Amino acid sequence: MSEVEKKEPEETPETEETEEAPVREVGADQETEEAKAQAAEYLAMAQRVQADFENYRRRNEKAKTEAFADGKREAASAMLGVLDNLERAADAAEGSADEALKSGVTLVLKQMRDVYAKMDVSEINRVGEKFDPNLENAILQGTEEDGEPGTVCQVLQKGYMMGDKVLRHAMVKVVPE
Repeated sequence: MSEVEKKEPEETPETEETEEAPVREVGADQETEEAKAQAAEYLAMAQRVQADFENYRRRNEKAKTEAFADGKREAASAMLGVLDNLERAADAAEGSADEALKSGVTLVLKQMRDVYAKMDVSEINRVGEKFDPNLENAILQGTEEDGEPGTVCQVLQKGYMMGDKVLRHAMVKVVPE
């Protein structure tokens, strides 16, 4: 029995472990707080990354839209010479006796104008209006008999706009002021 008595004092260290348990809880509380702080930091970082990605997506979409519009304007601008030549051909065909030629050129010209209308391309025609250097290039001066001073009296080459952007400035004759 003396051995049993000897074992009982050995159980005293276990009691010390139970005394350490509250200390571990304090440590566990500290670890929990650190984990919560780290989780909040990760959440904030994830939200920043998500916001950055959303901003990137918007910028990319805007750049894509602008690039498409620029390409559309370039294509329309490149085809203006073709439109000019079709108008000249239609004018020349008017004096021709060949009805098939007149009809063919007129139909192609109409088709080209319809395509431009769908692309929101409009003609700059400001005869009789005040000269605007944002829309026209003055290449000749008219006389006072041609109209009021500072106005466009003749269009020598048509100008075109797509929406609010000038594709080609009109070349005009202006009455001097």
